[in-house]
Amino acid sequence: MLSDSFWRIIRIVLVGLALAAAGAGLMLGDTWLWVAVDWSPPAYAEFYTRAGFDTPTTVALLVAALVKAALLWLILRAPAPGPLDRRAKALRRLLYLAVAYTLVLWYTIELLPDGVNAAFQLALWTAIDVLFLLVIRWRSRMLRAAAGAMFAVELAGMANELLDELDLPDLGSGDIVELGLMLSGLAATIITVVGQRRDGRWSRGTQAAGWLSVGVYALVIPLYLLIGRISSGNPAMTVMLDAVGLVSAVWIAATARELPTEEHLADPPPARRRVIRVAVAAVTVLPIIALIHPEQTAHLTYTSWSMGCYDRPSFGDLKPEERDAAFLCRARSREGGVPPMFPDSLSDQAVLAYGRALCRTEDRDEQKAILTQAGSARPAWRVDPWDLVYVCPETVGATHPELLRSTTETEAANAAYIAEKNAKCRDPWPRTKGVAQATAKYFLFVDGDPGYLVHDPEDEATDEAAEQAMDKVFDDNTQIGVAGSAVLIGHVEDVSDLCLTVKAFRTAPPPRTAGWEQVNEVPIVSRSGRLTVPEMGGGEVGAGAPMPNLAIAGKGRYRLRVYVRVGDAGEEHLVVVFPGASRKRLKLKS
Repeated sequence: MLSDSFWRIIRIVLVGLALAAAGAGLMLGDTWLWVAVDWSPPAYAEFYTRAGFDTPTTVALLVAALVKAALLWLILRAPAPGPLDRRAKALRRLLYLAVAYTLVLWYTIELLPDGVNAAFQLALWTAIDVLFLLVIRWRSRMLRAAAGAMFAVELAGMANELLDELDLPDLGSGDIVELGLMLSGLAATIITVVGQRRDGRWSRGTQAAGWLSVGVYALVIPLYLLIGRISSGNPAMTVMLDAVGLVSAVWIAATARELPTEEHLADPPPARRRVIRVAVAAVTVLPIIALIHPEQTAHLTYTSWSMGCYDRPSFGDLKPEERDAAFLCRARSREGGVPPMFPDSLSDQAVLAYGRALCRTEDRDEQKAILTQAGSARPAWRVDPWDLVYVCPETVGATHPELLRSTTETEAANAAYIAEKNAKCRDPWPRTKGVAQATAKYFLFVDGDPGYLVHDPEDEATDEAAEQAMDKVFDDNTQIGVAGSAVLIGHVEDVSDLCLTVKAFRTAPPPRTAGWEQVNEVPIVSRSGRLTVPEMGGGEVGAGAPMPNLAIAGKGRYRLRVYVRVGDAGEEHLVVVFPGASRKRLKLKS
C-alpha cells in the first residue's frame, strides 16, 4: 500500500494542476477554460463555446473549478490501514474503479463502440451492489432485502439503457420510465447510507457525503425533467451540475477508504465539525447562487435557434404556464430568413413586457415606437395578432376569437365551415346523372388565383402542363387555358370561392346552354387514366369535398365542356367531361 506521504504528494500535484489549468484556460480563451473545468477534450467544448461565454458563465466556470478542486482533494485521501478480507478487498478495488471512471475513464470508454459504456457500467455496478449486500453489516434481514430490491431496480435501469444502445426491445424511454429509474438510483443511495450508519465502520463525514450525494440526486432530477426549458445558449447550468456531481465520487471514495475500520471512528472535534458543515453548505448552495443572474442580465429561456421553437402550437393546445414561452419563440424567430421581432440581447422579462405593451396599441405608429425602443430589426413591420395572442389572449380574443382555439377545435370549425359552404352549392343538372359526379365549393386565394385546374395528377408532365395552361388562360375571353393533360378554368367575377359541379359521361350530353352566360368546349388528354380537380385537403385552396375521376374510359382523349354563370348564389361552374378525339375549341355560348 502506498504511504500517506505519497498520497499527499499526489493530492497536492493533481489539485494544483486542476487549479493551474483553470487559470491558464482563463487566459487562453473560452475553449481551454471549458476543457480545464469540465475535464473533457476540446471537441466537447465546441457546442458551448461557439457563441462565446458571457460574464456570468465565466464566473460559474471559475466557481466550478474551485468546487471541483476541493472535492478532488477529498477524493484523493489515503486509504485507511487495516486488514481486509477477500470480499472487502474486491469491493474497495471496484469502488476506486468507479471513482476513476467518473474522473478520467469515461472518455476512453466512450470512444469504444456503442453499448460498451452501458455494458461496463452494468457489470461494474452489479458487482459493487452484490458486494455491498455481502460486506455491509446491515443488522436487519428486512433492511438487507430492501437494499437488494432497490439495487435490482437500479440495475434493471442500467440493463434497459444497454438494451436501448443495442437497439433491442426495452422498457421505453418515456418520462415516466426515466423518472422511475432515476428515483430507484436515489433510493439505492439512501438505503446504502442507512446501512453504513447501522454497520458502524464509516465515519460521520462519509455518511454526510452520502446524504449530500442524495441531495445532489434530488437537485438533478427536477432539473433533468425540465432540461428542455434550460437555455441552450447559457451552459452555466451544465457546468454546475457537472461540479456537484463529484459529490457522489467523494462518497464512493470515502466508502472505499474506510472499509478496514472495525470500530466506529471518533467524531471530529467541534471546530472541525463546524468547518465540515460550512464546506457541505458551500458545496450545496454556491452552485445554485452562481446560476442566479442579476435582473438586468438577459435570461434566455428560448433563443431564435432553440430546437423547441420550430413548431407553432395553437393557443388552445398550451397550458397557461407554456404560453409565455411560445411568445418568446415567435418574438425571436428567424423563420423564413426574416429578422426577429426582438433581439436576443433582451431578457425574457423585457420581451414579455414589450409584447404586452404591443397588445395595448391602437395603430401601426404606436407599435413602431415600441419596437424601435426595444431595438427591433423590423420596427416598421406590423405585429400580428396570432403572435400576440400568447401574451394577451383576453385582448386578442375579443376581436379574433378563432385564435383561442385548440388544434382540434380549429379543425372542427374548418370542417363545419366547409360543410356549410358546400351545402349552399346545388347541382345545376339534378336530373342528368353522370357516371361520376360531385358538387362542392371550390376555394380560391382572394385576388391570387386565376382559376382552378382539371388535370391528370399522375401525368409526369402535369406541373409543366399546368404552368402552360396558366399562361394561356387570358389568351381570349373564354378564360380557359389548355395544355395537354391540364386545363385551367378562370373565374368571371372577383371571387374567393365558387360553386363547382363536375360530371363525367360516356357520350356527349346535349348542349343545354339556356340559363348559362358562357359555355365552351376544349380538348384534354389523360395519360394515366385519371382526370380530376384538386381537393382542398389540409391547405386553403381546392375543392371542399372529394372529387371523382372524370376519365371514365381510361387513358385517351376527352372533351371538356365548361358552363359558367353568375347569380344570387354567386359564381357557379359546371364541368362536363366525356370521351372525344376532337382537338377543336368550341364556343357554344358567350
